[in-house]
Amino acid sequence: MYLLLSLRALARNKLRAALAMFGVVIGVFSVISIVSLGEAANRMVQDQIASLGANRIVIMPGSATLGGYRSGAGSIQTLVFEDAEAIVKECPSVFLATPTVRAEAHVVRANQNWSTNVMGVNEDFPRIRDWELQAGRFFSAAAARTGTKVCVLGQTVARNLFGPENAIGQTVRVRQFPFTVVGVLSKKGEAPWGGDFDDVVVAPFRTVQKKLLGINFIHMVQITARAPEDIAPAQDEVMTLLRRRHKIQPGEED
Repeated sequence: MYLLLSLRALARNKLRAALAMFGVVIGVFSVISIVSLGEAANRMVQDQIASLGANRIVIMPGSATLGGYRSGAGSIQTLVFEDAEAIVKECPSVFLATPTVRAEAHVVRANQNWSTNVMGVNEDFPRIRDWELQAGRFFSAAAARTGTKVCVLGQTVARNLFGPENAIGQTVRVRQFPFTVVGVLSKKGEAPWGGDFDDVVVAPFRTVQKKLLGINFIHMVQITARAPEDIAPAQDEVMTLLRRRHKIQPGEED
């Protein structure tokens, strides 16, 4: 009886019933759309964070004050390779570390050239950044420490210099120095800040430090903690170690 009464009421008020159904459909569609957009945005943020490397921490030099003028972050030139070594040996929560230096350079191959960033790192860089190789291999620990002129290309650099050709075993010139390409990194994509992760040449840090830059210090140390719960302890261990190594007194800035 109640079902028949309901059907008769709907039949007498077709427009009102249609509008009510239309409102319910719009409401449900809006809720589903908002939830889906939120989940998509969450996945995008998680993917961008994951692209930086799991449990990754970056240690950069601070700023210096000379004559009342405070220079920018990273201007202190006292961070050295031995700091990165000490971090791995003396900080239990740290799994891997790589000293890192950066240089901007033109990379030339035959009649093709490309202006890019050259990053000097050690053999642990792919594991720290969770960055696989598409082709070839990464350079060895011996190459990282002896200044061998080999390099691994990001996808953007490989595409602009070699197109569809195989880059492995080919020679490129970084500034005036010839480098042998031993590997090509897999595609990493766009950085969270809008840059291109793949627009990079990765080389042994000693090679970039001595040949391209002519410096004795490093620009940063990239480390990875052993597990997500070790990130905070790793930070504390690294700060304590570096304050001791650099003789920073209590009360002074890190």
